[in-house]
Amino acid sequence: MICVYGHKKYWKFFAAFSLFTIGSLAWPQEGTPNVVIQWNNAALQGVRDSKLGPPMVSRALAIVHTCIYDAWAAYDGRALGTQLGGSLRQPLSERNLTNKNKAISFAAYRAAVDLFPGDDATVFRPLMEQLGHDPEDRSTDTSIPSGVGNVACDAVLQFRHHDGSNQLGDLSGNGVPYADYTGYQPVNSPSPVPSDPATVVDVNRWQPLQYFDASHTFVTQSFVGAHWFKVLPFALRSGDELRSELAGLGPPMYGSSAFLEEAEELVSMSAQLTDEQKMIAEYFADGPHSELPPGHWDLFAQFVSARDHHGVDEDAKMFFALTNAIFDAGIVAWDAKRAFDSVRPATSIPYLFQGQQIRAWGGPGKSTITMDGRFWIPYQVSTFPTPAFPEYISGHSTFSAAGAQVLLLFTGSDQFGDSVTLPAGSSNIEPGITPANPVTLYWNTFTDAANQAGISRRYGGIHFKAGDYAGRAVGRIVGYQAWIKAWCLWKGSVLP
Repeated sequence: MICVYGHKKYWKFFAAFSLFTIGSLAWPQEGTPNVVIQWNNAALQGVRDSKLGPPMVSRALAIVHTCIYDAWAAYDGRALGTQLGGSLRQPLSERNLTNKNKAISFAAYRAAVDLFPGDDATVFRPLMEQLGHDPEDRSTDTSIPSGVGNVACDAVLQFRHHDGSNQLGDLSGNGVPYADYTGYQPVNSPSPVPSDPATVVDVNRWQPLQYFDASHTFVTQSFVGAHWFKVLPFALRSGDELRSELAGLGPPMYGSSAFLEEAEELVSMSAQLTDEQKMIAEYFADGPHSELPPGHWDLFAQFVSARDHHGVDEDAKMFFALTNAIFDAGIVAWDAKRAFDSVRPATSIPYLFQGQQIRAWGGPGKSTITMDGRFWIPYQVSTFPTPAFPEYISGHSTFSAAGAQVLLLFTGSDQFGDSVTLPAGSSNIEPGITPANPVTLYWNTFTDAANQAGISRRYGGIHFKAGDYAGRAVGRIVGYQAWIKAWCLWKGSVLP
């Protein structure tokens, strides 16, 4: 059976849907979560401890869940694995939950240790032992579950070790995992925060910032993921597949009315930030516990799993489609970041409004003040004032729209129903002050959650409107394409 898909005819629909509908904590489960959820939680802990950049996180989670899916597929009657097709298919007598769980655990363990080796002794090995499995079992006998899991994941890892991500550090010559090997150099010189307009050579282009991080280390930013446009996607043909569409949506250039209007909008937002908007900016910044946006959507998916009473079969498929959509979203977003190399608000707003009096947020505990525009800063912690990569397009918006699209398609409805309550004084930026009263964020639909994630970066002074809206629009396309490929695979179809 041939499964055919494409994106062009859906672009206008999804772009319109995203642009004109713009305006958590996982559900508590009774008993022990299924093995897919347990390994998802373990992988998220790996994310928290590894401190990888957003596109690297999206790839890592996709690899873990692809290994899980490929091991699971061996115990399904028609699903195809991503690397080995149906060659691991087990006889009907072997297709029971015990064998599925064991194969999934071995696959997830091999992937997690490969991606997050620092957490082997503290997270992954203890989980294997808790589940009753021997982490040292490296069998390649595909007639037994441990062999199925090991072989399935090894095929995925062998493929992904050579996908352009430089996970092994073998492409850059310095041995540093995920290091840039393409020779990117910023046009603008680094600047402390607030950005010094005198350091700006081209106000359309990205500028590295300098600051002291949370460990009191002096940081000069370098473009995280400058090479990510070279990474092989899951469902896209290439990372630049949607670049021409994105070029038609932005970014606005210096001297245009749109460039000035976007900057003025962020200044106005900064001056009028409510406690709720501040907490939205903080909540979505890097996830509830530093899982970053890709991991945050895995937490949202855990809510769906519990809400809809999923078992292993449903979750193996849902997380496979979700994480690969978000992985492709990262490639599209970082391709655009590299191609357009666009300026962040932290640079352009001080440049535009230097010598002018503006009203804006004045810093922690200062609320809104009148200042020289030269001293404008985002609503962010001083130890991480703005991410270390160009602005257009928003990763948050792209990741979130892709994730929302997959969850909508998997469940057959946009209904979500998750929420989180943020206690009074729980702000990291204004601790003890903001919010004055508890704030509850509630998302009736997946689209609501994705849109709030997108606008959160404008509340925080991190992204402009075009970067947000374009990310939402393209994320829908990416999510749809990943969904179609994943659906075809678990239905036993092949893609041309």
